[in-house]
Amino acid sequence: MTSIAHRIAALFRTKANKALDKAEDPREVLDYSYAQQQEMLQKVRRGVADVATSRKRIEVQINQLQQSSGKLEGQAQRALAAGREDLAREALSRRTAVVSQLTDLQTQQASVQVEEEKLTLASQRLQAKVDTFRTSKETIKARYTAAEAQTRITEAVTGIGEEMGDVGLAMQRAEDKTEQMQARAGALDELLASGALEDATLPAGRDDIQAELERVTAGEDVDRELARMKAQLPPSATPPAVEGKSADQGPPDQEATS
Repeated sequence: MTSIAHRIAALFRTKANKALDKAEDPREVLDYSYAQQQEMLQKVRRGVADVATSRKRIEVQINQLQQSSGKLEGQAQRALAAGREDLAREALSRRTAVVSQLTDLQTQQASVQVEEEKLTLASQRLQAKVDTFRTSKETIKARYTAAEAQTRITEAVTGIGEEMGDVGLAMQRAEDKTEQMQARAGALDELLASGALEDATLPAGRDDIQAELERVTAGEDVDRELARMKAQLPPSATPPAVEGKSADQGPPDQEATS
């Protein structure tokens, strides 16, 4: 059962892959991949911007702590000048805490600076790859479009395409049927002429002898009508010339008299 299930699953995967391969347009896949890369590049750029923003905040805090440290140092000096050692000690104690925070922030700043440089370099590399992919994508799309057009033209010319193949089969069927009808018509004419078949348009009871007699009678009717039409023609004033004599010779009796 496990083997049968695996075979059925493999069959379904094969059918699905064939269907997907037939429906898949490489140009759409390339455009989708390019869009995905563009989205990834945007995320990297936003990451670089976020790191740069964090670095800027740290710089602002460092500046503030440096100003605070300088202020506390000045207060400690003024307190000593005024004879207030206690105030000077408090100011220096606070300055020590500020310096500790400042050291931590400077360490964070260095770390963020390194991270920002890495992300910037990665963004530049990714941008270069995306640009290269875009150029290759357009080239492949142009080649695929040209190949597709050439394939369609060749299929149309050779008749192996689905649409043109159907047209070619229809024409072939029409020619075969026409030849079949012509052969059938010729065979029927031969059978009708030989008398094997009767003409259904003739009256019932007629046979070939009767048909021949009617043709002979029709010929005699034509001859009688032709003779009647000749008899109705007016007589000619000048008799037709006898062959072998010229037109300028006179009557024989006149030649004898002269």
